[in-house]
Amino acid sequence: MTKTEDEWREQLSPEQYEVLRRKGTEAPFTGKYVYNKDTGMYRCAGCGADLFRSDTKFESGTGWPSFTEPAIAEAVETHTDTSHGMVRTEVLCRRCGGHLGHVFPDGPGPNGLRYCINSCSLEFDPST
Repeated sequence: MTKTEDEWREQLSPEQYEVLRRKGTEAPFTGKYVYNKDTGMYRCAGCGADLFRSDTKFESGTGWPSFTEPAIAEAVETHTDTSHGMVRTEVLCRRCGGHLGHVFPDGPGPNGLRYCINSCSLEFDPST
């Protein structure tokens, strides 16, 4: 999916643009989905791709929605992120390239992963 920066600015809120297109991060414990416990699908706020199911969401205490795995492995891609003097694994939407957050090897479950995702990079669909 290819859009101009002007098209992204038109489509997204300023906060969504900062996170999805400029790799920003929302402040911890401020996102609309941090405490959401409803059943449904979390989709990319940029392109609508299915990203995370609610049954993989868990309370990590970090201030961002956390998931053990993507809904479909191919829906996301990861890259090494060396910004801010750290080495982390960035998580991107494969369809539109939007920055979602980071994945860390300290999660629960069999894979031990914690996908730490910005609320503003997501849209929640309770009907799925």
